[in-house]
Amino acid sequence: MSFELFVSLRHLKAKRTQKFISLNTWISIGGVALGVMALIVVIAVMSGFGKDLRDKILGTNSHIVVTNITRSGMDDYESVLKKVMQAEGVKAAAPFILNQVMLTFGGNSSGVVVRGIDPDREAMVSDLEKNLIQGELAMLKRSKSGAKGPRRDNIILGKELAQKLGVQMDDAVSMVSPASRLTPMGLVPKIKLFKVVGFFESGMFEYDSSLAFISIESAQKFFAMKGTVSGVEIHVDDIDHADKIAESLQENLGFPYYARDWMRMNKNLFSALRLEKIVMFIILILIILVAAFNIVSTLFMVVMEKTKEIAILKSMGASRTSIMKIFSLQGLIIGITGTFIGCVGGFTIVPNLNEIVGFIESIFGITAFPSDVYYLNKLPSEIQYLDSFLIIIFSILICFLASLYPAWRASRMDPVDGLRYE
Repeated sequence: MSFELFVSLRHLKAKRTQKFISLNTWISIGGVALGVMALIVVIAVMSGFGKDLRDKILGTNSHIVVTNITRSGMDDYESVLKKVMQAEGVKAAAPFILNQVMLTFGGNSSGVVVRGIDPDREAMVSDLEKNLIQGELAMLKRSKSGAKGPRRDNIILGKELAQKLGVQMDDAVSMVSPASRLTPMGLVPKIKLFKVVGFFESGMFEYDSSLAFISIESAQKFFAMKGTVSGVEIHVDDIDHADKIAESLQENLGFPYYARDWMRMNKNLFSALRLEKIVMFIILILIILVAAFNIVSTLFMVVMEKTKEIAILKSMGASRTSIMKIFSLQGLIIGITGTFIGCVGGFTIVPNLNEIVGFIESIFGITAFPSDVYYLNKLPSEIQYLDSFLIIIFSILICFLASLYPAWRASRMDPVDGLRYE
């Protein structure tokens, strides 16, 4: 151990007459630890939230969507499907129909987005089948003529939507189309009964409360789109390369087809999340900066307290560099100690975050993260080791830089001034 490190450690140990300096040292360590812990937890939550939101969006929607921009439908979708499946990186593709309707049951009604899907292909392009809590995708196919009761097309509802309407399995809901039809009695909205054969839960409140699925044949018949679909949804091997695959599909299909990847369709949402993550990092790093100011004040008090010792060391031959090392090492030790404690705290809290939040909610009787506001049924978190490493480096660097000026002032002290009144 070098004598500079030895002296630094001795300075940080309080004597009876230096308890205030020791208290400031512990406050500085606590400030650094709190800042590092808060940064690790917040960055983990922000990253977990972004990944969870991405997975839920892609669980209900496809990676790439191809539509016809010159008209509302696509009548040559089978030829488009063949071209799409030949593209590199494409895993599966399926046609779909998308429209807005109103569902009513009893005295309850709700405006929803209804998707017409191919039950045989949908499982390859989305996680709808995995998200089903009751029923099966195959049940969307029209019931055969031999089935008991009236012959009706089938529908699958989101869990929150079903609760809002108050429906159960095998209930019949009325689907009302906003497009009216002309009859001898005037304009009459198109109404059809659908049998509820399943419920799904994506974990995202927005989808669970406003989305329903029917078969593509039922959608074509109800919306008068015979032989036509709204577009083609595509599942790719690597979601991070979806933008490049979409560009390649756009070149191959040409006008009037328009290929959009999931990043482009949700650009505003994920850009906002990225910006919020950066802003939170900047805000929380201020905690570490406050601790750095504590380190500056602590070291200045140590310099004032150790004036005689500095003068003696210099008179014994210690160089200015050695004196500067003694006090800069003190700031570095405080930074490393506080950062280590903060890392331990952060890496302990993140895996147990939902239990901690649940405990706080049970004590105060509150809901910290309402699902209808945050689109979440639990608080996601994922430790980002690269970000955590950068936080550690940045924290130690701030503490070290904060110690340089007091250390420089100590190294410039004249031994004569230090011993003049001794």
